[in-house]
Amino acid sequence: MNPFTEKWSTPRQTPPFNEIKTEHYLPAFEQAITKAKQDIEHIVNNTETPDFQNTIVALDRAGEQLSTVADIFFNILECDGDDDMHATAEKVQPILVEYENEVYQHPGLFARVKAVYEQQQNDHALQGADKILLEKTYDAFVSGGSNLSATDKQHYRELTMKLANCQLDFGQRALKATNAWFVHLEKDSPRIAGIPDSALSIAAQKAAEKGLNGYVFGLSAPDVNAILTYADDRSLREEVFIHSGKKAYHDEFDNCENIKEILKCREQIAHLLGYAHYADYALRNRMAKDLPHVYQLLDELKAAALPVAKREIEELKQFAKDQGFEGDFQRWDLNYYMEKLRQKKFSIDMEKMKVYFPLNQVIDGVFGLASTLYDLRFLPSESIQKYHPEVKVYEVFRGERFMAVLYLDFHPRSTKRSGAWMTEFRDQHYDAEGHDIRPWVSLVMNFTPPTTEQPSLLTVDEVNTFLHEFGHALNGMLSEVKYSTLSGTHSPRDFVELPSQLNENWLTEPEFLNTFARHYKTGEPIPAQYVKQLKNLNRFMAGYLCVRQLSFGYLDMMWHTMPAKDVDDVRGLERSVFDTLEVLPVVPETCMSTTFGHLFSGGYAAGYYGYKWAEMLEADAFALFKETGVMNKETAKRYLETILSKGGSVDAMEMFVNFRGREPKIDSLLERDGLR
Repeated sequence: MNPFTEKWSTPRQTPPFNEIKTEHYLPAFEQAITKAKQDIEHIVNNTETPDFQNTIVALDRAGEQLSTVADIFFNILECDGDDDMHATAEKVQPILVEYENEVYQHPGLFARVKAVYEQQQNDHALQGADKILLEKTYDAFVSGGSNLSATDKQHYRELTMKLANCQLDFGQRALKATNAWFVHLEKDSPRIAGIPDSALSIAAQKAAEKGLNGYVFGLSAPDVNAILTYADDRSLREEVFIHSGKKAYHDEFDNCENIKEILKCREQIAHLLGYAHYADYALRNRMAKDLPHVYQLLDELKAAALPVAKREIEELKQFAKDQGFEGDFQRWDLNYYMEKLRQKKFSIDMEKMKVYFPLNQVIDGVFGLASTLYDLRFLPSESIQKYHPEVKVYEVFRGERFMAVLYLDFHPRSTKRSGAWMTEFRDQHYDAEGHDIRPWVSLVMNFTPPTTEQPSLLTVDEVNTFLHEFGHALNGMLSEVKYSTLSGTHSPRDFVELPSQLNENWLTEPEFLNTFARHYKTGEPIPAQYVKQLKNLNRFMAGYLCVRQLSFGYLDMMWHTMPAKDVDDVRGLERSVFDTLEVLPVVPETCMSTTFGHLFSGGYAAGYYGYKWAEMLEADAFALFKETGVMNKETAKRYLETILSKGGSVDAMEMFVNFRGREPKIDSLLERDGLR
């Protein structure tokens, strides 16, 4: 028996993870594709005149079983993907790409979609979400190759197949490279000096798991951050920095050829569809609209931030010298002396602050904020099955109304890719009978794990990440949209980060921190001076941090605008961008692009600028909260009704104007970060 072929009698009809095995996926995909093809043929063979309901809405609801299988499989692949799952992915990927190509190049289906689209151009009968769904559907067929010649359609199919395989391989190589290296330190090694006890305790557990004494530090984010920020041994910092920076670059997991092939495929797809390069193709449905608007934002921020960043780095170098540092200041010195300068300037030790952020209390605080602003309740569930023992599951209510199932997955493991993300096992939508189908939302992080001596204590950055991803979760859980393809986080890539980045702002607000930030042993509230200094910390090294993000945005645009034939030396081209914003010495062994999953295995190709674009939006939006009160329920209600609940069912600019009363301005961002 295959769980995907049965009707689920689980609570909230959630996935029966206890029953789903890896061997179930491939046959489930094959059966679901067969059913999806039947749905498509039913639409095509409909003898009625094509209209919005019998063609566009029917297509939006087609392949529901396939969506369920795919959402579960690919989410588990990312957060708990063992070798068998990755082997299955290599079999599944081609059949999914082939199916998608069949749908979007189906002449009979496209004829019906085009007929409805052209009718709309004449009578403009559709409005709101219906109009957007039609436009999005028509664009999907055009960008899927429906208007191409037979020869070009075949070429398009070959390119999309190759692209999918290269992207999958890129992610697998990056994960393997992350897991392949570690440094082993003996218990009495002088190299451990400065490393916090909390990090050493975790490293001791890792060593024990490998049958070693002492400590093991790998290349997961908590391990790397602990070494680079606190290790007094400069050679250890250098070793960890270089190994972290050269993952999948000129080693057995090298991703350079994948990058070249991915860029080549994307460029050729863009050319087939009539675009000069992939960036033009990707920007067609973004809030920014085109390259000039993207570069206008990046260039304006660069002009403001780069001079500030250079001053900050010079100040940091001088501070290091005053501390007795000799020699050339290198990248592996940056975090170490940043932390020491931060302590001097603000009398705040970020490691000591962790005692006020035990994970369970942070969960309570984040939930409490959502409760205050949006009247949400989170009830732990022991009956809803989870895909891994570490996962926490909640049923979410607004008043008495059920809103969502929420899965929280916090800590690193070898089967989980690095980073943090929000995803969904099911999108919110309305079914054919008009029932509101509520979402199953999942947050996946790589936070500092607990030890036998203490609970998971989060860094300030980790609390910030939690708030960020929870902002995405709110977007998913509070969605009120008819169509799944427009609900939740299905908004333009440069708008979707608005809810996540807006939610980060509460981290420095006393009204939020005082609700949960207490010492995990004594219960003592977080000191008032810590709260005050956290707000001041927003501007600490803000120029450098802005330039760092800008460098990634410029890099992304370089990769997706330059001719693919000119991509030869991956690292050399990367440096050609980074050198224009460089404020630190270059480390020749490292290359960032070879593990830049956002660009080469994720969904941010020609879209990484969107983080800064959305930061402009959220800084402007939060200014309204500051004007009315950061816990103001009326402002929160307005935000919920105009943005959080709308997904992509309303034009992005229209959503922002409906909330803010005008189009966005960059002033709030520059002023908040001290760049103006």
